[in-house]
Amino acid sequence: MPTKSVNPTDDEASRRFQQDLEARTAHAASLAAGGVTIVDPATTYIEAGIEIGSGSIIRPNTTISGDSAIGERCQIGPNAVIEDSRLDDEVMVGPFCHLRAGARIESGVELGNFVEVKASRIGRGTKSHHFSYIGDADIGENVNIGAGTVTCNYDGQDKHRTVIEDGAFIGSDTMLVAPLRIGRGAVTGAGSVVTKDVAAGEQVAGVPAKRLNKSGSDG
Repeated sequence: MPTKSVNPTDDEASRRFQQDLEARTAHAASLAAGGVTIVDPATTYIEAGIEIGSGSIIRPNTTISGDSAIGERCQIGPNAVIEDSRLDDEVMVGPFCHLRAGARIESGVELGNFVEVKASRIGRGTKSHHFSYIGDADIGENVNIGAGTVTCNYDGQDKHRTVIEDGAFIGSDTMLVAPLRIGRGAVTGAGSVVTKDVAAGEQVAGVPAKRLNKSGSDG
């Protein structure tokens, strides 16, 4: 009977896998000793060396990789994916949330089910609880981002940025067609397609979105 050939790279891959597993297992133990709760280590992937602050909870089926760091008292997952992202203290990342490269999440932010963030800063206390894509954006503090909101950042050739200033209210299913700026305290109605800048305090709605009040007045 012929002898089965063995690819030398198979042994090397196996050795590297074992080394990685041992490093991650040791790192998980170190995190737990430092006050991090990993609910189900068997289903959680945390790359060795990633810093996670005391009091944080990592729920099952979560992956944290790359140049990522997580602050204190954060709640992550289950089924969250965090890559090359930085989170401050007391951030909530909900089920099936995906933080891609360049996500910078400030303290007290709440990101819920199926929210995706890429190359964006999200300011303190901002909330996006359901089904949103936030890409190439700079979002201020205490902004409400309604379910189904999308930053339409790609025109087929180039990526463009969206800026949302402090205290803005983005209604559900709003399409923000970048490049775009939403002013402080501005409001977009549900289902709006916003293609032009919205001034501070302004309320807009419709397809395309049109002004409902005078800038800075009527609420």
